[in-house]
Amino acid sequence: MNYRVSMRHLRWLAIFGSAMLAEHQACAQQADPQQASAQDNSDQLQTVVVTAQRRSEDLQTIPIAATALQGADLSNKAVTELSDLQYAIPSLSIGNTGLTSDVNIRGVGLSSSNAAVTNGVAVYYDGLFQPTIVTSNTFYDLKDVEVLRGPQGTLVGTNSTGGAIFINTQSPVLGQTAGYVTAGGGNYNGWNGQGALNLPFGDVLAVRLAGEFTQHESFYQSAGPVYTNAGSLYEKSGRIGVLFKPGAFQAQLKVEYSDRNTGGFAFTPIPGTQYAPYASTNPFVLNYDVPTLDHEQSLISSLELRYEFANGMTLRSLSGYQDKKLLNLQDQDGASIDTPENPSQLSRVYARDRAWTEEINLLSPTTEHYNWIAGAYLQYDAIANNIYSYGATGPGGPPLFINIPTNKTTTGFFGQLNYKFTPQWELQTGLRYSTYHVDGDGGFVAVDVPSELCGVGGLPPPAPWNGCYAGAISGSEHDDHVTGKVALNYNLDSSNLLYAFVARGYKPGGFNSPTSFFAPETVWDYELGWKASMLDNHIHTQLGAFHYQYQNFQFQELQVSTGQPGVTNLDTAKIDGVEASMQARVSDWGADFGASYLHTHLPSAGTFVNSHLLPASANSLPQCPAGEPSTPPVCFDYTPYQITTDSGPLPFAPEWNLNAGLQYTLRLRDGMSLTPRVNYAYVSGQYTNPTYSKVTDYLPAHGLLSALLTLRLSEQWTIEAFGTNLTDKVYRSGEGPPPNDDNYFYGAPRQYGARATYKF
Repeated sequence: MNYRVSMRHLRWLAIFGSAMLAEHQACAQQADPQQASAQDNSDQLQTVVVTAQRRSEDLQTIPIAATALQGADLSNKAVTELSDLQYAIPSLSIGNTGLTSDVNIRGVGLSSSNAAVTNGVAVYYDGLFQPTIVTSNTFYDLKDVEVLRGPQGTLVGTNSTGGAIFINTQSPVLGQTAGYVTAGGGNYNGWNGQGALNLPFGDVLAVRLAGEFTQHESFYQSAGPVYTNAGSLYEKSGRIGVLFKPGAFQAQLKVEYSDRNTGGFAFTPIPGTQYAPYASTNPFVLNYDVPTLDHEQSLISSLELRYEFANGMTLRSLSGYQDKKLLNLQDQDGASIDTPENPSQLSRVYARDRAWTEEINLLSPTTEHYNWIAGAYLQYDAIANNIYSYGATGPGGPPLFINIPTNKTTTGFFGQLNYKFTPQWELQTGLRYSTYHVDGDGGFVAVDVPSELCGVGGLPPPAPWNGCYAGAISGSEHDDHVTGKVALNYNLDSSNLLYAFVARGYKPGGFNSPTSFFAPETVWDYELGWKASMLDNHIHTQLGAFHYQYQNFQFQELQVSTGQPGVTNLDTAKIDGVEASMQARVSDWGADFGASYLHTHLPSAGTFVNSHLLPASANSLPQCPAGEPSTPPVCFDYTPYQITTDSGPLPFAPEWNLNAGLQYTLRLRDGMSLTPRVNYAYVSGQYTNPTYSKVTDYLPAHGLLSALLTLRLSEQWTIEAFGTNLTDKVYRSGEGPPPNDDNYFYGAPRQYGARATYKF
């Protein structure tokens, strides 16, 4: 064979090499592992079809800032779970806090462990809005992952101020018997197996079965005195999909069950906090003195019904039920120490979220001049959150039991009209009315105290069950809001789309306690964008700029009235940013590059408690009356631990986010090929809290290098060797767990291995 590089190749490389300096990735290739070989033989980029706006649309022709990663893209970019997306998507940041993840897009979306708080970035799984717990399962048999940046206040399920992430699994296909099996292993005794089987039954019925199993040992060494397997993984998931399509009517049912064990949370005390002197200086050595575990279970079921009328109008219904729960034991101090001044701390958390959702859409046919969509949305969540905290009230003090039952109801009524008044110009208008209601009846109790002692000697009064009632975490909040979008789009030609819009997003308010409430937050988004297809569809680009007015930013801080994490509204923040994306495919070369730049400004967070300074005895206790000293387990005086900060950037808003990938396919004999690929991702430093301390609340910048070597033996067989974090970078991935957030989480070290795939 002739492997000489031709002048034609050099010209193409020069063209898209220069484009990479100015533009950036719109990641998109074939969706299904069964279709990957077809993509490898193509000399052009494939059309990326997204469904986030309830229609099947070409990503390059819709006026939204979005990225879609399909099938082979996820593997190529080393994306195996939700947290990996931040290394492949501009402006996306995902911080690990243990029980939840801080998912932010363009600096907006900060999530909370408080059940009364709504996520600013909505995550959907097969169209169903996801609770904050159990969203980290390994991806398998996916159609695509679609990320919409910016407030979603018109069409997308529930409202969100930061954006939306859609994780879409493969659906059954009529008239096709096909499937695949993938198995592999790697270091840390890592093993993974997954596969899918599509079976047709006649002309109108099909079933798809899919499953995965993943395991690896802990990345951490347990130094004791109590052994921990924190950071390990043992996970299994299974899914069944059923499609029935006798004609104009279509019904699709999907049911998935997942079971995940991680051995508990692996973290290290933050330098300068009270337990740091008793912990290892190596973040991958754990000095735990209490047992740990983390067991998560998830049931997700959805039923989509569609009927297409003779005139092309479509009626759609999506119904869902989810049941997600976890049991967690953690060494809250992350250190081996048990003295009168610093007793061992064990936290036992049980959380469960049952969610019922219903969405109805009426979609018009797409005509030459207009199309529209109208819909309604309903969601109800029943949340249980029980926490036992041992050792938090000082030596000999009783453990605390925190009970936080919460019920939430969300509704939305929305519509959007797209009208082309010339072949080039289009006007889009959207409107949504949303309501939100949340209530809870919880509190915290000093347990294991005989009821006859409660109310005596300064102890709180008796609780309805065993122990002394120390305070309430209850309340009720109702609000409603109107959001919308107005966009003007101009098709310069068939390959260039220019757009400008103004949109408003909304995130509901809530309560921290019977006397502490927080207001809704809103975002006004002013945005310009340009999408282009160049050089006979060999290059796709996206470029956008935006300005946010971020009002009533919901900042999570310790609420002195309860001693629990809660939310306070801050003044209007401002966010400015630029995003660019590019993907190129030239002959046997492929490349992508992504970048975002954010400038955020948050006015002073005012005066609040710096929880890093608190002793263990302050955990979950209310503020003592003015002038009274701390008397655990009755109350605690937080006054000496309060600080006042100046203005600064928003938390979890890295200034720069970059990612790039390059691959070359070497054609071998008999249809075989060898494709090496290398990826690099960079995330600049980001604060996790408006204390703006680079010691206690900061995730430093880090860059990660990964590689993939794919040997395609035939249309059926593929063998891959992979490596992630090849330089074995030690980096912080988050801060937590609440309420004190006195520990840093660290990202996974270097991993490598191989896997084989057989398609049939």
